[in-house]
Amino acid sequence: MTFEDYIALAIFVLLWGGFSWATDGRRNFKRVSLTRLMNENRRRWIRNSLNRDLKMIDTQIIAGLQAGTAFFASTTIFALGGCFALLGATEQVQMIFNDLPQVFRGGRTGFELKVGGLTCLFGYSFFQFGWSYRLFNYCSILMGGIPMTAEMTRDRQAAERAAERAIRLNILAAKHFNAGLRAIFLSIGYLGWFISPYVFIILTSFVIFVLTRRQFFSEARTALIEDAHEALKH
Repeated sequence: MTFEDYIALAIFVLLWGGFSWATDGRRNFKRVSLTRLMNENRRRWIRNSLNRDLKMIDTQIIAGLQAGTAFFASTTIFALGGCFALLGATEQVQMIFNDLPQVFRGGRTGFELKVGGLTCLFGYSFFQFGWSYRLFNYCSILMGGIPMTAEMTRDRQAAERAAERAIRLNILAAKHFNAGLRAIFLSIGYLGWFISPYVFIILTSFVIFVLTRRQFFSEARTALIEDAHEALKH
């Protein structure tokens, strides 16, 4: 590990932390993020469920969210297995790296530390997806506890409180899902560290640029922003 490696790692952590802080859905920036817009649509969806007795639509949505979360959780398990396999093949990988003239040679210890960091990255992602899956499961239970329309007319406030609990849990589950997905995206930038700390910085900055554009300047955001303006005022 060289001084450049430590600088690159510090920049990686700072960019990751700064982007997470800016896009977690709780910051009221002048330009609304895609995450915050989707949080408002989650609220709209669950509040709409108060007006229908048949919750099959809602259970299908929850099932779809759980299926996507489970897919990424299982994917990170395979990635973790690949990292451990890479640690067992350190010598073969080093032989390949030595034949590449542009590779930054950090030695066996440096390589193993980098693989260990990549393993931690995928481990973090797996726990985020696992907890998100669990929270979506809890949310489905809370959705089942939302009163029927006849009961809602008798006690509207109690029904709205039940819906608000499901909303908060659904948004929290989405927050952990986004955190796990963000770690997977940033692992692409992390792979540049195996070549050079400078490539590490460049790739990480590029990934953050792409994610920032999707959050604040994408067509998906444009499609949602018009209908969400009124909801965000309240």
